[in-house]
Amino acid sequence: MTVERDDERDKNLNDYAHECHIANRKWWINMDNGEPLERNKGELLMLMVSEIAEAMEGERKDLMDDKLPHRRMAEVELADALIRIFDYAGAFGYDLESAYQEKMKFNAQREDHKHEARQLAGGKKW
Repeated sequence: MTVERDDERDKNLNDYAHECHIANRKWWINMDNGEPLERNKGELLMLMVSEIAEAMEGERKDLMDDKLPHRRMAEVELADALIRIFDYAGAFGYDLESAYQEKMKFNAQREDHKHEARQLAGGKKW
């Protein structure tokens, strides 16, 4: 378990998005001329999906990570997915913090998320 500093505990999702985008700035700049790159949103979203697929493979095979061998592969791949998501949100100015808070509140009230509704024919299972 890690010990968090006070400034780390005060971060919200938008702070992580900004931090990740700054750390990954090199992927958004043309190496030949230093000009900003126009990244393909579909490609960026599929890179997020690929990290989730790698996490699934780590779970399926019960693997440890090859780069951080003291950690489970799924754990590291999920962190990679978060990094890609935060970088994307930071690049395009998405307000993840507010969207997260609103969506959690909305999901808590959803009829189709209640156990009774899930048991019905055609109800959400998984």
